[in-house]
Amino acid sequence: MHVIVHGGAGSPPESPATRQETLTDAAERATAAEGPMDAVLAALRPLESDPAFNAGVGGAVQSDGEVRTDAGLMTDAGQVGAACAMSGVVHATDVAHSVGTETPHVLLAGNEAVDFAAGMGVDTGHDLTTAETRQRYEDTDPPDGGPADHLEWVRTHFGGTDTVGAVATDGDRLAAATSTAGRWFALAGRVGDVPQVGAGFYADDRGGASATGEGEAIARFGLARHAVELLDTYGPRQAAEEAIAAFEDATGGRAGVIVLDHAGHTGAERNTAAMQTATR
Repeated sequence: MHVIVHGGAGSPPESPATRQETLTDAAERATAAEGPMDAVLAALRPLESDPAFNAGVGGAVQSDGEVRTDAGLMTDAGQVGAACAMSGVVHATDVAHSVGTETPHVLLAGNEAVDFAAGMGVDTGHDLTTAETRQRYEDTDPPDGGPADHLEWVRTHFGGTDTVGAVATDGDRLAAATSTAGRWFALAGRVGDVPQVGAGFYADDRGGASATGEGEAIARFGLARHAVELLDTYGPRQAAEEAIAAFEDATGGRAGVIVLDHAGHTGAERNTAAMQTATR
């Protein structure tokens, strides 16, 4: 099994060595999986549980004080599942997996996605905030009322870029997955690129990619799919470089992307200050 994992593109982390160790352990754990789909799930579960990463526990808080998680995954055979805007769900990637394997749909959202997750045996009802994230939210003097009342506050405070993702192949099959709690201080209910096919994640017979960064720009550009399409011309390393260059030229946004082909060759590029990755 060949695996590449990222911990999000953005500002330099406070404890890079500890985060790198977690990413390396996640990639190592993924290599023991029976197949690529199981491998990306195994890689992302510990990251979704770790407050050092913006996915699941300790994730970005939206304007109403809620943490909502999103995820998407895809195989080279075209199997796709995604779930978004879920309160209380740590392992959003497990929900996306269930959508892709147990339903005729591509994407489930909101409270109904949470109900579906519970029915599939995925844990729900967790408080995804931590003391640190609750304090960070309270320090911004959050607004009362509904989403319309939050707009001015959101325009002032919205930001952040981190996400987690993984791509894996056993030389035959391949899978890509991305998971996030979104961007800080987004409007309640905001969904970015992560659960959108071709934006936050993509896989086909050429390879797979997981994107991270400014989700609105990534969604408009279709970063993950563009990176995979470049495998027609380049190897994964240059495909990642060309994809980020084209993304920045088209959008002016900040992002990172990891790419893996069926031979196990990897690529990673960013135009942010940092993006930690691990390969096995």
